Amino acid sequence: MRIAVNTRLLIKNKLEGIGWFAYEVLKRLSRNHPQYEFIFIFDRPFSKDFIFDKNVHPVVAGPQARHPFLFLLWFELTVPRILKKYKADVFLSPDGYLSLKTKTPSIAVMHDLNFEHYPKDLPFLVRHYYKQMFPRFAKKATKIVTVSEYSATDIAKQYAIDKSKISVAYNGANELFAPGTEAEKKDTRNQLTEGKPYLLFVGALHPRKNINNMLKAFDRYKSANPEDSVKLVLAGEKMWWNKTMESTFNSMQHKPDIIFSGRMNSEELRKAYGAAEALLYISYFEGFGIPIIEAYRCHTPVITSNVTSMPEVAGDGALYVDPFDIETIVMAIHKLRNDNELRKQLVNAGIKKSKQFSWDYTAQNIWKTIQEVTSKL
Repeated sequence: MRIAVNTRLLIKNKLEGIGWFAYEVLKRLSRNHPQYEFIFIFDRPFSKDFIFDKNVHPVVAGPQARHPFLFLLWFELTVPRILKKYKADVFLSPDGYLSLKTKTPSIAVMHDLNFEHYPKDLPFLVRHYYKQMFPRFAKKATKIVTVSEYSATDIAKQYAIDKSKISVAYNGANELFAPGTEAEKKDTRNQLTEGKPYLLFVGALHPRKNINNMLKAFDRYKSANPEDSVKLVLAGEKMWWNKTMESTFNSMQHKPDIIFSGRMNSEELRKAYGAAEALLYISYFEGFGIPIIEAYRCHTPVITSNVTSMPEVAGDGALYVDPFDIETIVMAIHKLRNDNELRKQLVNAGIKKSKQFSWDYTAQNIWKTIQEVTSKL
């Protein structure tokens, strides 16, 4: 059997969200099934780090698909040509994009439909492409995989698809994430915040991550609690930083207490989680929310939103807020800064919850879907 895979998001030192999902899942699929051939389709020169075993055959074909017009060219011209040339039995797409021109059975991994609910968070051409193409991808797919029951229900409802066509494969978290030593925590705080305690946000600085309300809530908390030296560290790239966020940041009274660390590698993130007072993850839309599980594994309490998939993922290990109500966010920060017993309860619940999620489980569930599709050939 030949399994062709869209690997355009496997970019060395630039893995985020779906890129990490692809990396963790494809590493396991290729190594666990050496008897099958995997055709990895890249849209640019690739790193050998992504050729996980001898059964992986890399193919590089342009154009680099990083713009809606180039999406169309790559998926509707390049991809079907490669699928035909290599006689692929199935096409797996970890980012949900499919080719409408191929007859190859296709599996789309659709992580969430944020663009259907908050289209203005994306540039015009990108959201237009998503809203035009993803309903067609959903109908074209032989099977759809998603990462939470929330997203499965949302996809079925939005695109009028029978839910039996959709399977759930929860995300996992890197095994590297684990609590650090006290000495390591102290060293991390010294590096990030000159030894001061801090709240941590992890992720791209995208509007749906609710950066605007996060900054406002933190500023309000600091004004109400001037004796608290806590800072806020934002670990992620400003790739979606917009004028609203910029305006909010510039108007903050406690702007010096915000630290933009930029993208961190996995080891840096592990240390940052472990030394943090809490993860502040108050997105208004998520298909899953991997940082929640990463924080749990580092024994760090979590403040997260009470909407979309986050209660499903976080369970009893988080303090919940309304992401649109700044005062509830302020109150949650205050609770965690002042209630050590609550912190202990959340940490213990988080440790227990985190054991439900594993990239091994994710890969196993996706393999079941591949078998289901190819068994009908």
